[in-house]
Amino acid sequence: MSEPVLSVRNLKVAFPTRRATLTAVDDVTFSIAAGEVLGVVGESGAGKSLTGAAIIGLLEPPGRIMGGEVRLGAERIDNLSPEEMRKVRGRRIGMVFQDPLTSLNPLYRIGDQIVETIRTHADVSEGQARERAIALLEEAGIQGARARIDSYPHEFSGGMRQRVVLALALCAEPELLIADEPTTALDVSIQAQIIALLKRLCRERGTAVMLITHDMGVIAETADRVAVMYAGQIVELAPALELLRRPLHPYTRALMASVPILSGGATRLTAIPGNVPSRQGGGHFPPGCRFAPRCPIAKAECSERTPELVEVEPQRRVRCPFWEIRNNKAVPA
Repeated sequence: MSEPVLSVRNLKVAFPTRRATLTAVDDVTFSIAAGEVLGVVGESGAGKSLTGAAIIGLLEPPGRIMGGEVRLGAERIDNLSPEEMRKVRGRRIGMVFQDPLTSLNPLYRIGDQIVETIRTHADVSEGQARERAIALLEEAGIQGARARIDSYPHEFSGGMRQRVVLALALCAEPELLIADEPTTALDVSIQAQIIALLKRLCRERGTAVMLITHDMGVIAETADRVAVMYAGQIVELAPALELLRRPLHPYTRALMASVPILSGGATRLTAIPGNVPSRQGGGHFPPGCRFAPRCPIAKAECSERTPELVEVEPQRRVRCPFWEIRNNKAVPA
């Protein structure tokens, strides 16, 4: 097999404070191949966006990487200096945020912003960069791109701005694209268009994609594989179709059960009882499985021993010793 575009191994992100060091991302391991979309899903506060920020070197102080490593191709990037990391961002790694105005300067025309980015990473003239920017906008689905390239961000709708941001993120032909909730603020019909555009552009270019979302519908439409995160850890990692058809971890099953179903006559939404466990003294979670207090199949040992993320089937990893399902009941594997 070819070398993955992104390889994350035992990543740990923490926030040192005066009282304790709070571990927000703990022992996260995954990889993404060229042209592959890895969906990262979980509740708010699971550590999805922090993982993406750590990879791209945009952790807010005092957050820092406290362990593990991040490799882009064969190069380790988590230990690069801020100046070296700035050269990687934009050129080798692109980023699409939830709010497109986070990436677009409202005081500059979109064409100027794309042209500047292209010329930062490629030795081309301004005229060549402008033509490249027009081609990118057309590829991203902006109608009349040649006329609209001199427009300001506020002159575009939310969906059009997200298309502009996608063109901006891809203008340097990055190897990896990190998309953090790219469709959350958009109407459902526009979401579908952006998802289709993201898939098409990345498949055509062979770009690896890390898609961060809490929407299982977006995962179903977009991802090749899925990493389910809970309380800073990956609890299940599997091909998307397999995970959606047969989730193995109790938390993944609970997430799937909470998705509204249009047919079936259900009158109430299914909720996951309880709350994410709080950190104890020293800034760490209680010992044992972090989902145990909310898990319907938890055993006494679940609160005593921290489970490892282990391969239980080909291409499937689960952080639960009671993953096997028989007669709709989970029993020890």
